[in-house]
Amino acid sequence: MSAASDPPIRVAYTVEQSWHPVPGGTAVAAVRIGRELGTMADLVELHYVAGRHPEPPAPPYRPDGSVVMLPLARPWLYESWTRLGWPKVESVTGEVDVVHATGLVPAATRSPLVVTVHDLAFLDHPEQYTGHGARLMTRSLRAIQRRADLVICSSHATVERCVDAGLAADRLRHVPLGVDIVEVGEAEVERVRRRYRLPAEFILFVGTLEPRKNLARLIEAVERVGDLPLVVVGMNGWGDQPALDRPDTLLVGFVPDEDLAPLYAAARVFAYPSEREGFGLPVLEAMAQGTPVVTSRGTSTEEVAGGAAVLVDPFDVEGIAEGLREAARSGPDLADRGRERARNCTWRSTAERTLDVYRELAR
Repeated sequence: MSAASDPPIRVAYTVEQSWHPVPGGTAVAAVRIGRELGTMADLVELHYVAGRHPEPPAPPYRPDGSVVMLPLARPWLYESWTRLGWPKVESVTGEVDVVHATGLVPAATRSPLVVTVHDLAFLDHPEQYTGHGARLMTRSLRAIQRRADLVICSSHATVERCVDAGLAADRLRHVPLGVDIVEVGEAEVERVRRRYRLPAEFILFVGTLEPRKNLARLIEAVERVGDLPLVVVGMNGWGDQPALDRPDTLLVGFVPDEDLAPLYAAARVFAYPSEREGFGLPVLEAMAQGTPVVTSRGTSTEEVAGGAAVLVDPFDVEGIAEGLREAARSGPDLADRGRERARNCTWRSTAERTLDVYRELAR
């Protein structure tokens, strides 16, 4: 379906993760890709689908359009989708050409199904998840193996891990994520400095607070650097967390969208030495503001950084500390390379490549 005279591809597009207690990057990606697909109305007709909810999700995770709701609320929806293959999304959308499950849990459908898999970290470290969460994700993976026609992966690292987990390589499609390029002026930077009482110079971390984000080692590395405090931005996730009530650490918590870009711009260094990621959106977000980035070697974030970051071993505290020092004393070259990398990673490109996947299934 690529000719101009063809009708738009009708797609049921799940956004249940927008209502998760910690929506995270998977919800951000689903919403931003959906927004771009919504501008291609002559090519794709998007129908947002979720479980039953009395209220809309928080604004950063709110889809740009109405959401039709299935009769079950989470967690029953996820249990029923993975165990019973019910309720079918067509019961609320009508007939569609493709169903896109934008999170790991595959929707029940009688139409061609594509599922986005950002990572399979639960297979490698189930102890970092709740028992129920690890069991649900493992059951979801088995359902994907049985039912998904195609699987979208946001990084080559995830493609390789999916092959290792038993998914056929010819069913996998690499579709990298994008970033919003937001111009930030000095007045905006000063506004967030005052609002959050930020130090004059600091190292920034942005992400859901969970064990794989490697905060404990980052905090120890920041202590070794000594002259730059750590500012931590993000919602509480799950699992044990390091103590953050220390003089060289400022916990900001969740921040609204309008404050995030100025926070990146205000930082001397952005640190993201995660143990593992499906992609690593904050790396691109920091680069878009010209902030030097320190991230993990040998993971998807090295792939995302594209040669425009200081790479460290996430399990080596002294190596992280030296990476922070290197980034702090870097000149404009690293910032310029980061900006260029971010400019080449657009949500429009992500949406176009996602549409190409729909076309494969809607032939």
